[in-house]
Amino acid sequence: MERTPDRRTFLRIGGLAALTAGAGSPARSGPGPSDWRALGRGLDGRLVRPGDGAYDAARRLFNPAYDGVRPAGVAYCANPSDVAECVNFARRMRVPLAVRSGGHSYAGWSTGSGLVVDVSPMNTVAYASGRATVGAGARLVDVYDRLAARGVSIPAGTCPTVGVSGLALGGGIGVVSRKYGLTCDVMESVRIVTADGRLLDCDADHDPDLLWASRGGGGGNLGVAVSFGFRTHPAREVTVFTLRWPWARAARAVRAWQAWAPSAPDAMWSTLHLSRDGGGTDVRLVGLHLGSRAECERLLDPAADRIGPASSASVREVPYRQAMMIMGGCSDLSVSQCHRGGSLPGQTRDGRLSRDRFSARSHLAYRPLSEGGVRKLVAEVAKTGDHTVLLDALGGAVGRVRPDATAFPHRAALYSVQYYAHRSGAAGWTRAARAAMRPHFGDHAYVNYVDPELDGWRTAYYGANSSRLARIKAAYDPGRLFRLPQGI
Repeated sequence: MERTPDRRTFLRIGGLAALTAGAGSPARSGPGPSDWRALGRGLDGRLVRPGDGAYDAARRLFNPAYDGVRPAGVAYCANPSDVAECVNFARRMRVPLAVRSGGHSYAGWSTGSGLVVDVSPMNTVAYASGRATVGAGARLVDVYDRLAARGVSIPAGTCPTVGVSGLALGGGIGVVSRKYGLTCDVMESVRIVTADGRLLDCDADHDPDLLWASRGGGGGNLGVAVSFGFRTHPAREVTVFTLRWPWARAARAVRAWQAWAPSAPDAMWSTLHLSRDGGGTDVRLVGLHLGSRAECERLLDPAADRIGPASSASVREVPYRQAMMIMGGCSDLSVSQCHRGGSLPGQTRDGRLSRDRFSARSHLAYRPLSEGGVRKLVAEVAKTGDHTVLLDALGGAVGRVRPDATAFPHRAALYSVQYYAHRSGAAGWTRAARAAMRPHFGDHAYVNYVDPELDGWRTAYYGANSSRLARIKAAYDPGRLFRLPQGI
């Protein structure tokens, strides 16, 4: 249902209506300094502008590749009314609008030359009666930590500094998805500020089309999400594992893994990494089992036996919260340290995580690789550079949802494929590797690994759901205020 607006929101909506009524007036050339000052005064949060001491830190995304982008303003929105203020400002002043949660957009589309709406301050995590209410700016590490304290969790990703909003709106592949579904599958409601400045509470009975589109339709397309209602699952002790093999076993590992992982019991999730780092190569099987170590080892045996003797192996039972820290690369850090360092929302004073300059692209595998496909994949990773191919198992609960039940269509996929590269030549390698594997994997891609060079992106990301998404976009944002280069 639509929430009754408070006085500030009512006045803003009223101002927007007056603007619409006077749409025939001459267009403004853009906001001047006094307009920006008025916006800042109208926010409960903080507006950071060029020349401010915090500006250089505020404008940066996770990927330094986009450090050259200089937005006209970054608004750290403390509440939905702040978001409505920014949306109405952007519409009235004809300022380009970008929406940012964790700032991990692979294409850098959570920044731009206009106004960046950053929802990081809206980061509360609450739990009651099997349901979590999570602010759109909450980082995954904090979501896991705060829910684990209540003995529950939600299925989500591994990168600790990703914002829950971007993840959930694009689908949300994670380490317990085979058991509990994607993040969008447990999304029961979303509060979202639409292009006309309204705050809508969307669920199965109120604006259900907008809820459907928010479950996999991609962030930044339909409005600014401010909070979510998620169904939770119990967070008990689990088993995590890492097995390594020499590069000579790479092809055998791919064959064995793809025959085993997508059809393993739902409680077993794994990812296969084929990596080249400098002069060395590496094969790793990493994963999590929602059960005991003994049961995990029994389930691992068929794949491990087919690959051959591992050069190293670690299998151990740990509390759920610790498992999420391990999966996020924070096994030796506190929750506070498992953030980027700084004083801005989403950062912590003692944060130790660094930014990463990278290039990435994706496929979704609907069928196993042929023998020729396996050889080609291994050959691409073996090329000179600093890069990894990550194969994440799907199937299980993900595959038991109809392709049109949510906006995320790839329910029949066996696994996701991510081509990820660092440093010099990264974009060239990911481009060439994806092109080389296209005859084997086809054209399917994951919108959360958005690829600005992708041909046929509508079908690749959304499949047959793209036409319904376009109709919903036209209904809720007819003026296309929320405009991405690959926007629905």
